[in-house]
Amino acid sequence: MSSTNSPEAVKKLLENMQGDLRALSLECKKKFPPVKEAAESGIIKVKTIAARNTEILAALKENSSEVVQPFLMGCGTKEPKITQLCLAAIQRLMSHEVVSETAAGNIINMLWQLMENSLEELKLLQTVLVLLTTNTVVHDEALSKAIVLCFRLHFTKDNITNNTAAATVRQVVTVVFERMVAEDERHRDIIEQPALVQANSNRRSVSTLKPCAKDAYMLFQDLCQLVNADAPYWLVGMTEMTRTFGLELLESVLNDFPQVFLQHQEFSFLLKERVCPLVIKLFSPNIKFRQGSNTSSSPAPVEKPYFPICMRLLRVVSVLIKQFYSLLVTECEIFLSLLVKFLDADKPQWLRAVAVESIHRLCVQPQLLRSFCQSYDMKQHSTKVFRDIVNALGSFIQSLFLVPPTGNPATANQAGNNNAGGTVSAPANPGMLGIGGGVTLLPAFEYRGTWIPILTITVQGSAKATYLEMLDKVEPPTIPEGYAMSVAFHCLLDLVRGITSMIEGELGETEMECQTSSEAASSTTQSSEQQELQSTADEMDKEIVNRAVWEEMVNACWCGLLAALSLLLDASTDEAATENILKAELTMAALCGRLGLVTSRDAFITAICKGSLPPHYALTVLNTTTAATLSNKSYSIQGQSVMMISPSSESHQQVVAVGQPLAVQPQGTVMLTSKNIQCMRTLLNLAHCHGAVLGTSWQLVLATLQHLVWILGLKPSSGGALKPGRAVEGPSTVLTTAVMTDLPVISNILSRLFESSQYLDDVSLHHLINALCSLSVEAMDMAYGNNKEPSLFAVAKLLETGLVNMHRIEILWRPLTGHLLEKVCQHPNSRMREWGAEALTALIKAGLTFNHDPPLSQNQRLQLLLLNPLKEMSSINHPDIRLKQLECVLQILQSQGDSLGPGWPLVLGVMGAIRNDQGESLIRTAFQCLQLVVTDFLPTMPCTCLQIVVDVAGSFGLHNQELNISLTSIGLLWNISDYFFQRGEIIEKELNKEEAAQQKQAEEKGVVLNRPFHPAPPFDCLWLCLYAKLGELCVDPRPAVRKSAGQTLFSTIGAHGTLLQHSTWHTVIWKVLFHLLDRVRESSTTADKEKIESGGGNILIHHSRDTAEKQWAETWVLTLAGVARIFNTRRYLLQPLGDFSRAWDVLLDHIQSAALSKNNEVSLAALKSFQEILQIVSPVRDSDKPETPPAVNVPVSVLLGSISGPGLSRPFVRTDSIGERLGRYSSSEPPVVTDELEDLNLWWAAWNTWYRIGSESTKPPITFDKLTFIPSQPFLTALIQIYPALYQHIKTGFNMDDLQKLGVILHSAISVPISSDASPFILPSYTEAVLTSLQEAVLTALDVLQKAICVGPENMQIMYPAIFDQLLAFVEFSCKPPQYGQLETKHIANAKYNQAEWVALNYVPFAERSLEVVVDLYQKTACHKAVVNEKVLQNIIKTLRVPLSLKYSCPSESTWKLAVSSLLKVLSIGLPVARQHASSGKFDSMWPELANTFEDFLFTKSIPPDNLSIQEFQRNESIDVEVVQLISTEILPYANFIPKEFVGQIMTMLNKGSIHSQSSSFTEAEIDIRLREEFSKMCFETLLQFSFSNKVTTPQEGYISRMALSVLLKRSQDVLHRYIEDERLSGKCPLPRQQVTEIIFVLKAVSTLIDSLKKTQPENVDGNTWAQVIALYPTLVECITCSSSEVCSALKEALVPFKDFMQPPASKVQNGES
Repeated sequence: MSSTNSPEAVKKLLENMQGDLRALSLECKKKFPPVKEAAESGIIKVKTIAARNTEILAALKENSSEVVQPFLMGCGTKEPKITQLCLAAIQRLMSHEVVSETAAGNIINMLWQLMENSLEELKLLQTVLVLLTTNTVVHDEALSKAIVLCFRLHFTKDNITNNTAAATVRQVVTVVFERMVAEDERHRDIIEQPALVQANSNRRSVSTLKPCAKDAYMLFQDLCQLVNADAPYWLVGMTEMTRTFGLELLESVLNDFPQVFLQHQEFSFLLKERVCPLVIKLFSPNIKFRQGSNTSSSPAPVEKPYFPICMRLLRVVSVLIKQFYSLLVTECEIFLSLLVKFLDADKPQWLRAVAVESIHRLCVQPQLLRSFCQSYDMKQHSTKVFRDIVNALGSFIQSLFLVPPTGNPATANQAGNNNAGGTVSAPANPGMLGIGGGVTLLPAFEYRGTWIPILTITVQGSAKATYLEMLDKVEPPTIPEGYAMSVAFHCLLDLVRGITSMIEGELGETEMECQTSSEAASSTTQSSEQQELQSTADEMDKEIVNRAVWEEMVNACWCGLLAALSLLLDASTDEAATENILKAELTMAALCGRLGLVTSRDAFITAICKGSLPPHYALTVLNTTTAATLSNKSYSIQGQSVMMISPSSESHQQVVAVGQPLAVQPQGTVMLTSKNIQCMRTLLNLAHCHGAVLGTSWQLVLATLQHLVWILGLKPSSGGALKPGRAVEGPSTVLTTAVMTDLPVISNILSRLFESSQYLDDVSLHHLINALCSLSVEAMDMAYGNNKEPSLFAVAKLLETGLVNMHRIEILWRPLTGHLLEKVCQHPNSRMREWGAEALTALIKAGLTFNHDPPLSQNQRLQLLLLNPLKEMSSINHPDIRLKQLECVLQILQSQGDSLGPGWPLVLGVMGAIRNDQGESLIRTAFQCLQLVVTDFLPTMPCTCLQIVVDVAGSFGLHNQELNISLTSIGLLWNISDYFFQRGEIIEKELNKEEAAQQKQAEEKGVVLNRPFHPAPPFDCLWLCLYAKLGELCVDPRPAVRKSAGQTLFSTIGAHGTLLQHSTWHTVIWKVLFHLLDRVRESSTTADKEKIESGGGNILIHHSRDTAEKQWAETWVLTLAGVARIFNTRRYLLQPLGDFSRAWDVLLDHIQSAALSKNNEVSLAALKSFQEILQIVSPVRDSDKPETPPAVNVPVSVLLGSISGPGLSRPFVRTDSIGERLGRYSSSEPPVVTDELEDLNLWWAAWNTWYRIGSESTKPPITFDKLTFIPSQPFLTALIQIYPALYQHIKTGFNMDDLQKLGVILHSAISVPISSDASPFILPSYTEAVLTSLQEAVLTALDVLQKAICVGPENMQIMYPAIFDQLLAFVEFSCKPPQYGQLETKHIANAKYNQAEWVALNYVPFAERSLEVVVDLYQKTACHKAVVNEKVLQNIIKTLRVPLSLKYSCPSESTWKLAVSSLLKVLSIGLPVARQHASSGKFDSMWPELANTFEDFLFTKSIPPDNLSIQEFQRNESIDVEVVQLISTEILPYANFIPKEFVGQIMTMLNKGSIHSQSSSFTEAEIDIRLREEFSKMCFETLLQFSFSNKVTTPQEGYISRMALSVLLKRSQDVLHRYIEDERLSGKCPLPRQQVTEIIFVLKAVSTLIDSLKKTQPENVDGNTWAQVIALYPTLVECITCSSSEVCSALKEALVPFKDFMQPPASKVQNGES
């Protein structure tokens, strides 16, 4: 102690000592002089020591006897004050350790005396304690004397002294043993081994022991003696002793210094030979005692158990077992067996309670329990101690329930006063418990009417005893009700907890060691490997030993534990207790599982399962498993038969849910209590945390969970998680709010349970999957044959398990999907099926989206494995399954489409597997998938799959469920083709690569590579497949589909055909296009003519489509047009193919058969196509492409158009593309595209076809009825319009025969009537003079021809007359419309539009136009030899005579007017020619024709219509005047070149015209109008003009003038006579204006004539003429009376010239003579 050694402390000590001595000397001065003296000498002594020595303390110690002496003497005075002073001084010395052994002995003797005198007892104790604790100088007898002194003080009458002494004794005993321990420590440091041996010789009592050890030995030995009531050997002077105190001391030594007994054989010997027998002996009254047996009847009175001793004995036993078990194996066996016996029902309650507490102390020491198991249970012929302990606890607990507590008056009388609560006594009717609303219940166990409260006794895991600590009680205490049960309950819990944590800890270590050693082994170098292997082997052995121990422990305890826990579980009314019991069961189950002890594992699991379900619930799996046989098996525990208790039905738990049991037959409802729910949570927990060790018991666990889930009405939701859902059966499921809040948690745990399956090893996982599958099979069996809601638990959980184990999906994929596919998806119950499909599709989707390692893109096998079940689903016929399958495909596409790779064929196969009969929604969904593929995923799939896409899209087109889908699928085919086009090069490369690989394989196998359209390259085959698919759709029964497919097919070939290899075109033409045309032609010609009623509902069908035939007609039209277009635009590609001319012929044949079909639409379209192929090689205009050499016979515009297809941003040009061809064309040497000759043959083939179509179609039918087919106007128009283009190519060989053929066709075509219902559309209203397009076309055709003749060679000009003939024939139509066979036609004006009549066209405009053409043509060709020779002019006049003679009777007024003007134009050109050829006689026959024509026209027999206005009349008159003018200018002047008769006829006509014709039938007014004043005037003037022709050069001319004169004079005479006559009759009325004009004109004419005659040479005037002139005079005179002033003035003028005739008569005679 440094503090006591320091100089200051020493100085202080010296001062204090001196002070003490002075004080003592003062006190003793009077009474005790010896003491005073001693004290004073003591002072001197101390001073001396201090002065002489440097080591003052050591010096003091040496002289301590002397130093202490004065104080001892002081104590001897027995004066309290002095004694106290001395004791204090002595204590100070002790505390500074300056007391020697001798001094100590003296001090002890002095204390003994004081003790015997009962003085200062507490101070004594204190002094002893200080003496013994501060140093180790007191030994042997001194020590024993000091100890006895304390013991003696313990037994005084004074309570305080007693207790202080007891405490001092305990401390002193401890000090003795502590010294020994310290001694051992010192010696262990100095010399290790030989110490014990060498010390043997020089020892007295217990020769081998060192001093402190010896003291301890002697002390312990005497304690045993004292407890055994024997005399002590060493503690001499003991007067009395109690067993209780002795036992306490023994216990404290054993407990505090176990190492002493374990390290020294002598002490071990004491334990064995003295302590154990002593304990066993003291136990005897407890063993023999039987509670409730009649004491008097027994042969000897049995000593009653004494609580204080019994309790202390048990404490000693506890220490012995805990600390010295290894030394006392046999003795412990006895102790333990005794403990077990103390639990018997016939022992006093307090004894049982204390025994249970002792057992509890053992139960919290698992290592100890393990030792028991190793030492007893595992040895043959040994008591199975460990098992017995457990079973004893079990039967103890049972006995508490079965035997009402008796024999303890306290419990009987004051039933609840010692309860934890203190006031609540056990209720009279425990059954009522759960119902009382406001009562706060104590936690308790309640079983078959026995109610035992649960007390809170200890913190879990520590055995804090209550009654083992009651060291102050002498009487047995009252044990509160439920105390023993509560301790026993905790024993069980701690036992389970201890064992499991120990075993699991060791297991964990072993596993770790194995792991590290194996790792080490793998990483060690060669040299150290041997020892490594050795250590591993040792570890293995160790593990084998350990495992045996663990298994034995579990096997020994599980039955008892299970029995007890099951009973407690059933009886528990407290949630916390239940929780603990369940936790224990769970821990045990997990431990058994881990150790592979299947029976015990299953038994515990079964217990939890049964707890989860309602009582007596019929669940086969629990009642048939081997483990479950426990429920009615009794175990023998210590010879007693203990029934296993199965759950009691009257447990009064709170009901939290009512639901339906899961059974085949619907039964009543079942109730779930909160305890069931608690058990369920434990079960979930077990499965969650210990799934790896469940193995086959998954079956149990899952079956139970399934039933619970069902009762609670949890239904699966997405991903397989179960969510609360209402039961389908209706209101049978009732859940309290308490459980409602729990449900989400339960559902969550359920999900987590399956999530945790990802941590299971493969074997455990397979156990789980197998269990789920068999559970699912059971559920399916239940769901057969009824439409009840099935249990979907297993399916949902299979799904969940699959989802969380994606990282190793391969190992469970086949069993998982196999079960879902083969069993669940094919189940007749729709809900079951639907979930099977849901699960399967969810798994597939998850599998594909999961981030596998390596990724799916590098693990094709796995990808195909995952997709395979999707394909397999196609074999299931249930539509709901297929719908799920397709929805899955859709989602896979949306999420994974980019990475399907080799999985594409499978996915596409699924879409393609949908059949026509599978319902609209299926087809629609499948189609959605396809749409997605086509719009988004074509670029990501392998090119080899493109053909599958085409096939699938095509198959949708053929589905007839939903028209829109078929149409859209055609759209998709178009998109696909577009895609092929854009990505052509890439696709082609890839396909060629693939093809090469396949070819190689095929060669290796020796088989022929088989694919459609084989010889074509693979990319072309892809196109051909596409075309073929579209081709199939073009002949679909539905018109809309045909139409759409047709358009698409031709657009595709049009837009993308350039990609094909040249040779492939052959296949396209013959296999695709012509094949299609044949099929369409066949279908069209055989189609039904029945009318189709409107297409269902409110869809109206247009009349042009209301028969199948009409609908097919549309298809035929489309197809033919498409093929023609291809021939047109791709001619440059097709022509080099070898059999182009054959193809051309086939095409023409198709066009012909279509054109001649009895359907206007088809026939017209055929012509359009004909037109199209004929325009192919229209000559290239220079403006289009100046740099193209003229020899190229290809329209460049067409070529350029086809390079970049519609809607494509960039032209994709192949290596042999047109682009290059064009390049070649524009190089220096022009290539010859085709052989000229061959080209001509093609054109002549076309001409022949045209001729056949024309002649067949326009030939009038022989008979007519309502259905007679008459070609339509547009058809005929189109037909004729083809001719000009065609003619361009054949004109070189076109001869008269051909012209004849053409004429026939033109004539027939013009003659065809139209039906009255079409006429408003084709014809203008009758009054408008417009040509129909057909008529235009006919004229155009002739026009083209005549223009060609015009520029053609000489030999062509002989065709002119034929053309004139043709045109003139048309001109005649103006007055005489043509006939069409025997058909009666109505005039258009009379036709009624709504009747099926045929209407003749208004031919007038046409005839008039033809006439204009004739005139034009004649103007150009009048001089041609052929025209002259063939009497064209005469024919023209002849033709015109008809309308001219009809004049007002013509159908149209315009006709005769045009005829006149035409005649005038023609004559103005023709007459000079005629005069020119007068000598040849070629025109002789023309003149009479002309004269007749003039005659017929100028003096027509037709009467003008009544409503003709004056203006009109005058206009018409002016036309007549024009004719006369023509005669006066073109004919009469050339009279000498003209036949005489003709001139005569003309003169007569003029004469006739110059006199107003009179007819009495006219009224005045009419006459006034009808008289053609101007006309007459003109005729008269003409006559007059030719009368005075001054230059008579020919006799012919003179003849004309003579004729003209006589006619003129005669005419004047007539007019004047008539005037006079009228004037007289009219009286006062003035004459009509016309007549007045006429007379004035005549009068003027007369005066003019006379003037003229005078001027003329007299010899030129015929005497006859003069006579006629003079004869006029009297008539003139008569006119003088006229009233009109105008006439008068004219008359004056006329009369004046007559003066020249007034000569004398004489001259007359002379005259006459001369």
